[in-house]
Amino acid sequence: MVTSDQRRRQLARDKYARQQQRRAEAQRKAKRRTTVIAASLAVVLAAGGAVYASVQFLGGDDAKNTEETASGEPKMAIEAKGAYAFSLGTNEGDITITMDAAKTPRTVNSFKHLADKKYFDGTKCHRLTTAGIFVLQCGDPEGSGMGGPGYTIPDENLDALGKAGADGKVTYKAGTVAMANTGQPGTGGSQFFLVYKDSKLPPQYTPFGTIDAAGLAAVQKVGAAGAEGGQGDGAPKKPVTIEKATVSAK
Repeated sequence: MVTSDQRRRQLARDKYARQQQRRAEAQRKAKRRTTVIAASLAVVLAAGGAVYASVQFLGGDDAKNTEETASGEPKMAIEAKGAYAFSLGTNEGDITITMDAAKTPRTVNSFKHLADKKYFDGTKCHRLTTAGIFVLQCGDPEGSGMGGPGYTIPDENLDALGKAGADGKVTYKAGTVAMANTGQPGTGGSQFFLVYKDSKLPPQYTPFGTIDAAGLAAVQKVGAAGAEGGQGDGAPKKPVTIEKATVSAK
């Protein structure tokens, strides 16, 4: 028998699927426009170097959600100088993430808003990267890497990890939790990644929390098991499901 919670989550997923279809169509139209403009100007762009594929943390959704503010982002409803705990009850153990609202108020506010709506409950962490960078990515109700809440939030706290080196990267230390995005500014949504081993990345992913010791150990076990098919990037071989997520003041 389908419970009311299961039915609610399915309806939500259906809604996100429709939003993603609209988004994909908009992206196709934009790509066609870009191609025409590029051809007419005869501009040749030379890439500065290869981009490591796993740097692109897909996440965020530019579709508007009429339940939120005019811009799509939820109204501020937290104490902007407080500390909050983002608690994830998973099948692989509990993970508690400490978030500093003074440094990332809009990110923390969004996570509290979504957790209060049980948005993350029953979702899977869909991506594990074990080569070059070491992260577990979660927060997509679709499990495809393309899902989002129907709004985006701005980047915050990007200078927290120091000045980028000659390679344009900074170190996201083990235990850091940061926002995924599409590679463009201001495209964060609901997806986030848990760093289980020091990783070098461009400073373009909002670092908004720190994992507790027990939670980090749990994520490291998932990382040690590797990704499906023995690949360096893919679904974790040891599946991780967020059974319940809450955000509370500390």
